[in-house]
Amino acid sequence: MNIHRGPCRKEHDDHMPETSISSTLERIKKKTGACILAHYYQIPEIQEAADYVGDSFALSKLASELPNKLIVFCGVDFMAESAKLLSPDKTVLLPVSSAGCPMANMAGAEDVKKLMEKYPDAAVVSYVNSTTEVKALSHICCTSSNALKVIRSLPHKRIIFIPDKNLGAYAAEKIPEKEFVLFDGYCPPHEEVMEIDVKLARDKHPEALLLVHPECRREVRDRADFTGSTAQIIKYASQSDSSSFIIGTEEGILHPLKKENPGKEFHMLTGSFICHNMKKTTINDLISSLENMQYKIEIDAFLAKAARRPLERMLQVL
Repeated sequence: MNIHRGPCRKEHDDHMPETSISSTLERIKKKTGACILAHYYQIPEIQEAADYVGDSFALSKLASELPNKLIVFCGVDFMAESAKLLSPDKTVLLPVSSAGCPMANMAGAEDVKKLMEKYPDAAVVSYVNSTTEVKALSHICCTSSNALKVIRSLPHKRIIFIPDKNLGAYAAEKIPEKEFVLFDGYCPPHEEVMEIDVKLARDKHPEALLLVHPECRREVRDRADFTGSTAQIIKYASQSDSSSFIIGTEEGILHPLKKENPGKEFHMLTGSFICHNMKKTTINDLISSLENMQYKIEIDAFLAKAARRPLERMLQVL
């Protein structure tokens, strides 16, 4: 599990002095016993304020292992919901209630039911970037880092993959012995990157290695030197002998990359690799969330029980 520990630093937004931010967060955290988790795509100030920074499911799993009864998840809604599913007895807060995931919202429960009716012999594998309702109908969940291992563990020959067609296609390329039914969902920032973007970036930085996320199109993945999850990209860049990299995923990853590798150069594949939902959470939102205990993740008990099972099955495979 790739998790970076990052206690509160004195970085800040434009609305509050740095010493006030640091002292306020520490005071509230001490009072509430909260632990702050932040995804790699969050703004640098949030990453620095967090106790732990990492990939979405790694953080959700960590939340279940921590002694803290209050978890503040700086990310998008499905991440906080996954943390709540694995920690039903804990309070999980999402600082900005409107921080959603467009890809997760592309696939609904009815879409899954229709595919299950059409392919009754198939296993439904849902990417963790999915709604709780979709997880509840799934046989098992997966992440971008463990999708291949999870799918290979299934006895089923046919796989319904929800909701990301690009990650699903990547798995299909690596596991040709299985038949894949791909839902037509995608992550907008990753989907928008084209082959021409790769050409332009390589022409500009011919010495750099191209590292991309499997949520990218095949035409981009096929031209990459490495394809992997956010945490895997960070690990690859950190361990590589190369000193220059083109990064093919959301720009928030630049903060930990540069922080861990001060002697290396990192260039974004495009200048528009931004998830606006991931950028919604500010330091003021984080403080307000802790002060007002907002916004609590609440999941119906019956739904939560059903959605927890595929997550637990995934953990058994790992």
